[in-house]
Amino acid sequence: MHLGVVACGQRLEETMTMVKSAVFLSSKPLSLHLFAEDQLHVSFIKALESWPASVRRRFNYTIYPITFPSDNAAEWKKLFKPCASQRLFLPLILKDVDSLVYVDSDILFLHPIDELWAFLSAFNSSQMVAMAPEHEEPRLAWYNRFARHPYYGRTGINSGVMLMNMTRIRDAYFKNDMTSVELRWEELLMPLLQKYKLNITWGDQDLLNIIFHHNPEYLLEVPCQWNYRPDHCIYGSNCVSAEEGGIYILHGNRGVYHDHKQPAFRAIYEAIRQYPFGEDPVSSVLAPLEEELLKTTHTYCGKSHALFTKALAHSLANVNRHRNNPHKQ
Repeated sequence: MHLGVVACGQRLEETMTMVKSAVFLSSKPLSLHLFAEDQLHVSFIKALESWPASVRRRFNYTIYPITFPSDNAAEWKKLFKPCASQRLFLPLILKDVDSLVYVDSDILFLHPIDELWAFLSAFNSSQMVAMAPEHEEPRLAWYNRFARHPYYGRTGINSGVMLMNMTRIRDAYFKNDMTSVELRWEELLMPLLQKYKLNITWGDQDLLNIIFHHNPEYLLEVPCQWNYRPDHCIYGSNCVSAEEGGIYILHGNRGVYHDHKQPAFRAIYEAIRQYPFGEDPVSSVLAPLEEELLKTTHTYCGKSHALFTKALAHSLANVNRHRNNPHKQ
């Protein structure tokens, strides 16, 4: 399984917490592809190498510089957030990697990445990317109310979690609204930016929405529990799959892990960040977390606190089982 993330600016701790959640809960070994600004490389190596050997055995990692096509590097780098558009070029940079889970640095796995990876085998012969919708409730959705460009489906897609069959992306031709000729991925990106750069708000996510608006057969839509954001609870719970099975991936966008606007999100982040490897995860993560979440019930997201620990409790119980029976998967 391959996991990719891009880290720029003050994202070291946040990225390390994401990686911690992925490695800790995964069943199979992980290959981590970490794209970071040069000044962060040494800090990432020190942080990853400081983890216990028993944890380090479960993943390998490669750290890459941030790179954009030289002709337009400055334009790509400043799109939306620093370095965020790097994700668009991963199929072209990681030429020897067949498939990859890309996540933003503000993602936390509350469920094994293995089960997201399993969607690859659910792809039909044309699908090459899996993403969750931007919104479940059209009355609250951004794209169908404000977008000045085409977008996927009813409410658009969120690119914070992307499962990609990159071989298929590299081999595919994409319909578009710039020419009657279908274009390869590397031919498509720059003309798309030039056409829409004055009309896009969310940077590369908007470009992905435009691409899959014209090529919906290439995309598998996964339930919102795989990319659960404050939008799913700040006006009351509106993610049905999370209500049924719990939250599988938490996406703390808009900096909610680091302020006090959404204390339920911050509580999850702090519980995983502070967890010392080797301790019993149920008693050192789950029990104090459930207590902390009870203090957040004055917020709409806090009222849904049971969703935040439902899948995580099951995942941590599995971690404990494997710790106690290391040879029994």
